[in-house]
Amino acid sequence: MTETTTEVRAPGAAGGGDVPVHRVWLAAWPVTAVFVLSNAATPLYVLWQREMGFSRGTLTVVFACYIAGLLGSLLVSGVVSDRIGRKPVLLPALGLALVACLVFATAGGVAALVVARLCTGIAVGAVVSAGMAAVTDVAGPARRRLAALLASCAMVFGAGLGPLLAGVLSEALPAPTVTVFVVEAVFLATAVVVAARMPVRRPGGAGGGGAWVRVPGVPRGAGWQLALGIAVFAPGITATSFVLSLGPSLLSGLLGTGSRIVAGALAFAMFLGATGVQFAVRRLRRRSVLVAGAGATALGMLALVVAVHAGSVVALGAAAVLAGGGQGMGQLGGLSLLNSTVPAGRLAEANAALNVGGYLPAGVLPVAVGYLSDGVGLTVGATVFGTALGVLALGGGAGPVPLAPAPAPSPAASAAPEPGPEPRPRAPAPRPLPLTPSPARGPLRDRSGCRGRFVVSAAWDALSDGQEDCE
Repeated sequence: MTETTTEVRAPGAAGGGDVPVHRVWLAAWPVTAVFVLSNAATPLYVLWQREMGFSRGTLTVVFACYIAGLLGSLLVSGVVSDRIGRKPVLLPALGLALVACLVFATAGGVAALVVARLCTGIAVGAVVSAGMAAVTDVAGPARRRLAALLASCAMVFGAGLGPLLAGVLSEALPAPTVTVFVVEAVFLATAVVVAARMPVRRPGGAGGGGAWVRVPGVPRGAGWQLALGIAVFAPGITATSFVLSLGPSLLSGLLGTGSRIVAGALAFAMFLGATGVQFAVRRLRRRSVLVAGAGATALGMLALVVAVHAGSVVALGAAAVLAGGGQGMGQLGGLSLLNSTVPAGRLAEANAALNVGGYLPAGVLPVAVGYLSDGVGLTVGATVFGTALGVLALGGGAGPVPLAPAPAPSPAASAAPEPGPEPRPRAPAPRPLPLTPSPARGPLRDRSGCRGRFVVSAAWDALSDGQEDCE
């Protein structure tokens, strides 16, 4: 599809030329490797809880440390990456992820789990800022939409592969809380090699001014695109976080099993759906992707409410797949909007802003519902949460819907002469619009044949890929 915004040459395109497509795919591997770690510990907490004897409240604190590390990292990693380069942020993040693997594998108490989760959150925050921007830099201006697709899919596929890998390895091999992190360390080591050889260059001071540590944002004029992306991405990732935390408890009650493989498979199915749907909708307009993502999240929460009331495993599986699809499409739509409107020198900070808007509710709301469920029961708590999140998703999906086209004047009215004592000569037919390229908006098209037009704004242009409905 045609991009209508100014395409800024990626600062990292090797030698200023295009790179092979397989290098773009390879550039997404560090994102996948770190996100494998992000959820790899999820099926293992029941083992640590049994060995260390900590409470559910303590487990909530361990989860919260991950969100705290991630949000703190997002406050600085995007700005730093835009100013000094992708590799100076990405390589230390991968190193910190290796440290987290070591701490997880040797954990003997709650303090070690807290440190490991904190390190994991920091590494994930740096990767979603610098790592995703690096994929766009390697892809270059002509492949920005492909870059958004691969970066987004790398994130959700890794997030799903982690718990499945942990569930299988912890039940099939000895040392269940060690083996998975040895395998993950190998993944991360290969990611270090890929990142070190990545054809990206320093931005050359294009990251803008201001404080180094700040709430990430976007350049003037791109705020509406960021808000549209967050409005759909935030409910989607909150839904997957809730299903991820609630799934093992529901499976244990519905199937009478505490199998870590089954719990990991549910999480994998959810994020596999998030990955597959992005390839399925990659050719749709951005506004269509966002609206579909909001609808999938709302339907997923409806299925979750049905699952907890009816005790249906099928409904729980449907909720997981739909929630994954909602996150995947919301994330793809948000990243595509930012890739099409934000210059390369501010892209990492823009990615950080999108993820702050998504992860903040994803970290706070499920924890709040967990405490609510302790007081009123799981069924009531899940119903309240699912209903509220479904309404928010529908509200977010209403944002990308464009205004109705303005009615075109009738040919008779436009051709009628003005009233007067003497008829005036008919005005000459308007000349077709020139097809001269604009330095700010790219090539123009002759739109004289369009029957209607959408309200002119950069947000709608980005949402529709610069295409208007013409006959």
